[in-house]
Amino acid sequence: MKRINFELGELQAFIAVAAKLNFKAAAEGLFISQPALSRRIDKLEQSLNVRLLERTTRRVALTDTGLHFLEHAKSALEELELAMRGLSERTERRNALVTVACVPSVANHLLPGILVDFAASHPHTRIKVIDEGAQTVLAHVVAGSADFGLNFIGTQEPDIEFHPIDQERYLLAMLTSHPYAKRESVAWSELVDEKLISVAASSGNRILLDHALARVKKRPRVFYETNHVAGAMGMVEAGLGVAAVPSLTLSGDAHPSVIGVPLVKPAVTRTLGLISRKGGQLQPAAAALYDAIRKYVVKVGKSKGQ
Repeated sequence: MKRINFELGELQAFIAVAAKLNFKAAAEGLFISQPALSRRIDKLEQSLNVRLLERTTRRVALTDTGLHFLEHAKSALEELELAMRGLSERTERRNALVTVACVPSVANHLLPGILVDFAASHPHTRIKVIDEGAQTVLAHVVAGSADFGLNFIGTQEPDIEFHPIDQERYLLAMLTSHPYAKRESVAWSELVDEKLISVAASSGNRILLDHALARVKKRPRVFYETNHVAGAMGMVEAGLGVAAVPSLTLSGDAHPSVIGVPLVKPAVTRTLGLISRKGGQLQPAAAALYDAIRKYVVKVGKSKGQ
């Protein structure tokens, strides 16, 4: 086991610089001089034998290694602070922070209901949710900055275990007053004259849809583009057009003026799965939440007759 040969002050210096991305501001926050701060960062990098920060005369940025180390450094410092407060249950709480990475639709529509029940059975467990795009979610799980994730990509990653839990169909989201609102389904070719609202080309949703529609001759043209599905839904509610969204987006009553109708020819689906690092073992609190999510989705699926 490699011996830890850096000091707490060096760790605090790194976290301060990572937060400010400015040596002067970080030094002022720690009440030390800039040269003293630089020495601490240099000693930490020498001890770890890695470069944590990229420094020029104009900017300071975290390296990929620095970004990965930051999460662990912050967790370590937090645990030390808890110990210093003399918490009687610090041993139990050491692993009581669960970090879940998930796509925004899961964070908005699926996770809250699960966490309500989970909080009742695990009142001391703290939860951190990283709600980002599919690629970012995958990156957090691969890097270990999230205990596990909920995503619809990751099956091709050699270091990721993908456990499918639900199949989502894409719906055409439109105002309830739209001519297609009472239809049982809508073909993609029927949307040629519609103003389509779409997420950005780099989005996992957009990539999936573009791949599925590659052979469709008559395709709708994108008139409005946003980074996230939430932005697209806001435009639909404003009457600017229609959008193809996963069914989870329209669950609940978050968008009362919008209705979703299944898209066909082709029907497009995505598989939502729990992702974790292959060969890794979740700490008890994370394993409990992972299992709670899996059971909840299975239960909901059975109640819907899936």
